[in-house]
Amino acid sequence: MEFRFNVFGTLVAVSGEEGKWQAFYLGAEGKRRPADFVVPADIAGAELREYLADLFHEDATPKHSTVEEILRR
Repeated sequence: MEFRFNVFGTLVAVSGEEGKWQAFYLGAEGKRRPADFVVPADIAGAELREYLADLFHEDATPKHSTVEEILRR
C-alpha cells in the first residue's frame, strides 16, 4: 500500500504496511528518493497524516499550512 501526501508543500510517499513503512520524497518528474526521516513501526496507516504534520510542523508557511493526503493505492 502507498500513501502520498503534500506535507507543507513537499511531496512525500509512504509505502509498505503497518510496522514496515518506507518514506520517500517525490520529484516533479516522477522520481523518488529515500526520505531522511523514519516512520515508526507502531504508526497505523490512518495516523500517517497526523504523524507527518507533527514531525514537520516547523515547515508550515502561510502558503503551505496543511498536510493533505493526495493519493492512496
